[in-house]
Amino acid sequence: MRTRMLIPVVAFSMIALVALSGCKSEETTENNAPAPSPPSAPAVTSVPAPANTIAGGRSGTTAGSSAGAAAGAGTSGSAAKTSEQAKPGKAPIVELDTTMGKIKIQLDPEKAPISTKNFLEYVNSSFYNGTVFHRVIPGFMVQGGGFTPDMKEKPTREPIRNEAGNGLSNKRGTLSMARTREPDSATSQFYINVVDNSTKLDRQFAGDGVGYAVFGTVLSGMDVADKIVNVKSTVKGGMPDVPEEAVVIKSAKVAGK
Repeated sequence: MRTRMLIPVVAFSMIALVALSGCKSEETTENNAPAPSPPSAPAVTSVPAPANTIAGGRSGTTAGSSAGAAAGAGTSGSAAKTSEQAKPGKAPIVELDTTMGKIKIQLDPEKAPISTKNFLEYVNSSFYNGTVFHRVIPGFMVQGGGFTPDMKEKPTREPIRNEAGNGLSNKRGTLSMARTREPDSATSQFYINVVDNSTKLDRQFAGDGVGYAVFGTVLSGMDVADKIVNVKSTVKGGMPDVPEEAVVIKSAKVAGK
């Protein structure tokens, strides 16, 4: 089963952050344990990643293969096929209506045009409606956007190019793309940082030399994100840190539409 998680596999000191895509993540969640893996998206392979996943499903993709490969990551590759960049202009605002409350997010099409366009395509196609926050780690982040309440992964579009290094930082209250250990592997899964994770997930600090791309900021509803991250979690479908009671995104829509 693919799951995308914050993958700064190496990001947390020496611990790979569990990948967000299609893999059962091996990331450790305890605060005292080897740091949680970065948000990782469902990796194409389902190999449990050490601990480098973040929001978007605890998959076994670990972020950050090697510093060498990471160096050129996010600049080319077939994974970056996705579409044209979003046109800079008025920053879109997206509202996530969840079973625990609403979260309003402002996207940044100027600094993260590819991630913004990708996210809006999923929002406008109602892809996120009925999906869940499948990974919650106190002191780290909440990840969602890829699984249904019964932990079935939804099919996605092609992966996009990594935009980490765009000047935006993984601080508390920011929205970022979850991915696998492959730099250009993000698809639908995203995560919200509930603490300042910049020194673990930003490109200049990431163990894989790539980092996780931030593309939005929470305008309101961080109290909802804080409630979500603190719900009781368990293991479901082979993935840890899954809320015992599903936290569902009832709808995701662009404000004003």
